[in-house]
Amino acid sequence: MLTVTSVNVNGLRAAAKKGFVEWLAGTSADVVCLQEVRAEPHQLPDEVRAPDGWHALYAPAEAKGRAGVALLSRREPERTRVGFGSAEFDTSGRYVEIDLPGVTVASLYLPSGEVGTERQDEKIRFMDAFLPYLERLRASAAADGREVLVCGDWNIAHREADLKNWKANRKASGFLPEERAWLGRVFDETGYVDVVRAQHPDQDGPYSWWSYRGRAFDNDAGWRIDYHVATEGLAGRAVKSWVERAATHAERWSDHAPVTAVFDL
Repeated sequence: MLTVTSVNVNGLRAAAKKGFVEWLAGTSADVVCLQEVRAEPHQLPDEVRAPDGWHALYAPAEAKGRAGVALLSRREPERTRVGFGSAEFDTSGRYVEIDLPGVTVASLYLPSGEVGTERQDEKIRFMDAFLPYLERLRASAAADGREVLVCGDWNIAHREADLKNWKANRKASGFLPEERAWLGRVFDETGYVDVVRAQHPDQDGPYSWWSYRGRAFDNDAGWRIDYHVATEGLAGRAVKSWVERAATHAERWSDHAPVTAVFDL
């Protein structure tokens, strides 16, 4: 079995003080994909930077205090890669991947965007550059007899079932028609599968992000923007998947919840 968890930590130093360290000590995951680390490795406490029993790979952003992704693996990776061959984005702390026996696992933090601003333009440029890489990655992995799993904060709710208040967010970044269409291309044209949705086809959510404003968490007024995106062969081996939603608002250590999937390899 291969168990993989993905979570946007909303600042790893802050999350470590709120419960991330305890969560990591108790998880059964073989691989943990982190997004929005917002720190360079030397800025992290030893027990966070290099936790016992884990091989850690960090890809911090060149812009200090922003983005940043990481991968924690119980098994030493056969190969590592930071970035996906983009001059603009390879130093932006958005993508990192490792090769384990038979599978490539990646951690992705797609830009969040904001309508009418440069941030949205950046998001579109990232999407335009990343889709061809996903196609190349699937093809090269298939040629090597490997599967691919890209986990992370994709910052797009694909369907109406993926956010509670979808009617009020039709013109908001994260649910724009062009963003949803792009994610549809990932699934429909490039041969990848939304693992959690495939296992929970008829349910609203399960949501993985809730705003800290108001009572969004208590009312489960969330978004499902954290995905396990797998090649078809690996997706077909998924045996279960779930969102590790905190029991109460006070017990949260991020505005995102960990999303976990188990694969029978």
